[in-house]
Amino acid sequence: MPVRPRPVAVVALALGALLLLAGCGGSGGTQATPAPQAPTPGRTLTVVATTNVWGSVASAIAGPGVEVRSIIQDPAADPHSYESTPADAAAITNADLVVYNGGGYDEWVEQILDGDPALQGRAVEAFALRGDQAQENEHVWFDPTAVKGVVTQVADRLAAVEPAQADALRQRASTFSGRVDEEAARLAAIGQARPGSRVLATEPIAHYLLASAGVADATPPAFSEAIENETDPPAATLAEANQLVGTRGVNALVFNPQTETPLTVGLRDAATGAGVPVVDVTETLPAGQDYLTWLGATRTELARALGAPA
Repeated sequence: MPVRPRPVAVVALALGALLLLAGCGGSGGTQATPAPQAPTPGRTLTVVATTNVWGSVASAIAGPGVEVRSIIQDPAADPHSYESTPADAAAITNADLVVYNGGGYDEWVEQILDGDPALQGRAVEAFALRGDQAQENEHVWFDPTAVKGVVTQVADRLAAVEPAQADALRQRASTFSGRVDEEAARLAAIGQARPGSRVLATEPIAHYLLASAGVADATPPAFSEAIENETDPPAATLAEANQLVGTRGVNALVFNPQTETPLTVGLRDAATGAGVPVVDVTETLPAGQDYLTWLGATRTELARALGAPA
């Protein structure tokens, strides 16, 4: 029995159904990543960063015409203990791009992202881009590989939304990454000029900075762990830390003024009394500084403290 041709309308309907099914994905299949949506004409693109460190990095790449908002900006605030507000959650949810640290540092934004799979596709996590994936230190804004990874992703994500700006975005990203490489080279020169230099840190926020500089972190591990967990270190560990600075067993003390406690202030005072230079290293940008200016100033202070060319 010959097969009768199907009417055109029926074929079109079947094709439309197949396309719809293909778009939805079959049971147990992998959904295709949705194409970036172009902004509504006249609407300003928005980027939300958890701290002004990542906000400054994103702003340098995004350029004019993109609104960049940093949730944590207070140079005296401790980002570890920040409590988000409903306004923060709304800003993140409505953002075209979210840039956050990750690694448990800004866990509050990770909780927001976990509740919105679509939002996860619009987020850039710096911790996931660190150079040494086995390294668990979350303070990756001093890791050149992580910073350049964020720079590249910000440029690529915004270029996908605004193709007409792709060349300009990638040019800014290339220039910024070059500046990061220059700072990394200047940091490496510190260790080359002062080999064997050792420091003690009141908190391990400068881990990647010291690694880039080739400077040994002589902080007792139990001390760092206690400070990170907001507990007091064992008495023997505290005595060891005080002895290191009191006997000039280290060349400098790295001090985080944003998380100072009587214990860390006492350690700073002991260092000052022993003539050990103190280098303040913060977690957010001081007023009036962008990321590269801040990085350069921090590098200069470390060099001076260790007697290396600044």
